[in-house]
Amino acid sequence: MDPIGRLISWFTKFPGVGNKSARRMVFFLLKQDTSMLREFGQSIASLKDDLHTCEECGNISDSNPCPICRDPLRDRSTLCVVENIDDLVSFEQAGIYSGLYHVLGGRVSPFEDEDLSQENLDFLREHIESLNTREVIVATNPRMEGDLTYFTLLEFLREMGGPSRLKISRLAFGLPIGGSIEFADRMTLHTALESRVEASDEASWS
Repeated sequence: MDPIGRLISWFTKFPGVGNKSARRMVFFLLKQDTSMLREFGQSIASLKDDLHTCEECGNISDSNPCPICRDPLRDRSTLCVVENIDDLVSFEQAGIYSGLYHVLGGRVSPFEDEDLSQENLDFLREHIESLNTREVIVATNPRMEGDLTYFTLLEFLREMGGPSRLKISRLAFGLPIGGSIEFADRMTLHTALESRVEASDEASWS
């Protein structure tokens, strides 16, 4: 395969990038000067070496702990639990939340045979206890997997301290059913966060 075809093939491996978009990217790169291409290549090559998983929240950053966990201005009494780093980035870019985060790095999905490991849950427990957290906001996506993940976390969090010690809430109105936090706009996320609902005593698996 020629160099252009090989590069097009690589770009089509990216999520949401088809052959036509990949070709546009390659021909855009061909118009750039050599120094830009060299810097671009070096950035990709060093990506894994330059980034670390935050030992406190599970975020990915070039420092450990990450800048969010190290920021003294963040509200350390509130912890927003997200499924993945994409969701964390969406909240940060929207600029609507001033607390800390916890990245689950997984979800409950019977279709894909996924579950939250004990390691995931222990990591969350340690994070909550180290912060003396007062509220946990469960920010799972509004689809069946998000519901299953929420109820798994709700049961786990109640076993930790119960509603009297720990306020547990979930994103509410604003996010469409079947939607994704990753692709929600700022106003939608703001509405979902501001109208979050505290877990009721009646909520359970039964």
